[in-house]
Amino acid sequence: MLQEAKEVCPTTTRRLATEGALLVDVREPREVQALTFDVPAIVNIPLLELEKRWSELPKDREIVLVCESGARSLKATYYLQYHGYTQVSNMSGGILKWMKKGFPVIGQRLEAGACSTGCCGSGCTPADAADASSCC
Repeated sequence: MLQEAKEVCPTTTRRLATEGALLVDVREPREVQALTFDVPAIVNIPLLELEKRWSELPKDREIVLVCESGARSLKATYYLQYHGYTQVSNMSGGILKWMKKGFPVIGQRLEAGACSTGCCGSGCTPADAADASSCC
């Protein structure tokens, strides 16, 4: 039986990143291209690829899994725990909460539901806004 996943807030994640933790962003590449965390060590392994690529991640280093809101990264945290990783955490709230805290990102800073392309009234994510054809 797996232990409950450890969850950390964006403030703790930022500290862990400066102390050498590896952030693993499980969002799709188009989402990461539109908006990403500005931290020293981050890799992108989309959740759908994690089953094939999990062994690329070090077991002897603190890993914080991140995504847009924290849901996909929570699944990834449990997946890595299942495969024997003990130094893994999920960042609750995802990049949306990270931005609300004013922490650095690379790309267009958007809040959930704020579509800069004007393609819709609400409900866009930062990734949707980067590609108006998929927005709403």
